[in-house]
Amino acid sequence: MASERIEELKALGDQVVARAVRAGADVAEAAVREGSHLSTKVRMQEAELVEEAGSRSVGLRVMLGQQVAVTYTSDMSEAGLERLALDAVELARLSQPDAFAGPPDPSLLAAEDALPDLDTFDPEVSRVRAGEALGLAIEAERAALDLDPRITNSEGSTFTRAAGLSALVTSGGFRGGSEGSYASLVVNPVAEDEGGKKRSGYYWDARRHFDEMRPAVEIGEEAARRTLRKLGARKLPTAQMPVVFAPEAARTIVGLFAGCVNGGAVWRRSSYLLGRVGTEVASPLVTLVDDPLIPRAPGSRAYDGEGLAAHRNVVVERGRLALYLTDTYSGRKLEVPSTASASRGASGGVGPSTTNFFLEPGDVSAEALLADTPRGLYVTEMMGFGFNGVTGDFSRGASGFLIEGGELTQPVSEVTISLNLDTMLKRIDAVASDLDLRTATASPTFRVTEMTVAGT
Repeated sequence: MASERIEELKALGDQVVARAVRAGADVAEAAVREGSHLSTKVRMQEAELVEEAGSRSVGLRVMLGQQVAVTYTSDMSEAGLERLALDAVELARLSQPDAFAGPPDPSLLAAEDALPDLDTFDPEVSRVRAGEALGLAIEAERAALDLDPRITNSEGSTFTRAAGLSALVTSGGFRGGSEGSYASLVVNPVAEDEGGKKRSGYYWDARRHFDEMRPAVEIGEEAARRTLRKLGARKLPTAQMPVVFAPEAARTIVGLFAGCVNGGAVWRRSSYLLGRVGTEVASPLVTLVDDPLIPRAPGSRAYDGEGLAAHRNVVVERGRLALYLTDTYSGRKLEVPSTASASRGASGGVGPSTTNFFLEPGDVSAEALLADTPRGLYVTEMMGFGFNGVTGDFSRGASGFLIEGGELTQPVSEVTISLNLDTMLKRIDAVASDLDLRTATASPTFRVTEMTVAGT
């Protein structure tokens, strides 16, 4: 059924492209999408939210020579599609020419019959109705509340699922379609600390396939454990010390770096990595990869937003920057080939982005890495937005645990960790093996030899 619907979306894309070409476009690219979304939330075992929605849209990019315009509609009537094409061409005529604009080389486009099946869609996700979703959220929150009497409240438990289909058709000869699903469950328990202070924590799981998710009870109990271990948290004296980033915090660091290797940021000169290809940007233990071809992973895709065949890109190899992630436009700006990293928004606009971007895991367990750390800070959460992509300067609020004798001891909160990102990545001296691709940007546990931890 889904494959038949994808063919219908491709046919719609064909119509839109043909209309745009008839209206005068030299190049036309239509992205057709439809999807459904369900979000449910409970708090203290009572339903607070049930929200379900569907969407359908066409985004169109056209070019007249080197004049470019993008436009969008959710009106699928004959008149609506005709107006979409005419408006796009008129907007292009009014735009300023851009010497770097243009479609990708047709010889680089993926062949429709050669696109791999990455198993990104599970029909069971769409079959989760509101009642079942609420039941899972209630079950997970109940497990958290029952684990320990110190769990006295909850900020809620949320189950969300989404599924969608898309097609891309270009006048350059590309036709492709894809389908995807995603389900997630998050629980936020609250415990009462000394002096009546509230400590909130959370745990979650998310997968493309419903049967790969952890049971709701396990998610709730883990959320409670993570909340309870925050009790008694306090500041540390300001010091220089090793910092170990748990996967949830580590992926934030990896995400900051991803923004700096984005070809758009580089050509705009808003990245500290400008001109650094081929140079050392991290420890030899660091290999960062963008891989869209991992089956069932959250960022996987068979082709990019311009129709180029998706492929694995090694961005940093053993500490050396190998390339920037580019689409056709940013590649021309930087005088490098596209890395097939184009992402196309619902409006039809195109720019470079990551897919499954991650730090490759090491060969030691997270437990062994901690045991090998005599003293330091184990960071589980970070707050704030203290990062300058132009300079690489980093400073964020953090919480976690003091490491003493290779073990987690005192809970820590209200401290600030800071160090230039370039220096931080070069100071990584251990990478663990606990990579989990629950999110499209991911990282295993890693350790930085020394950072400034500012507290009392």
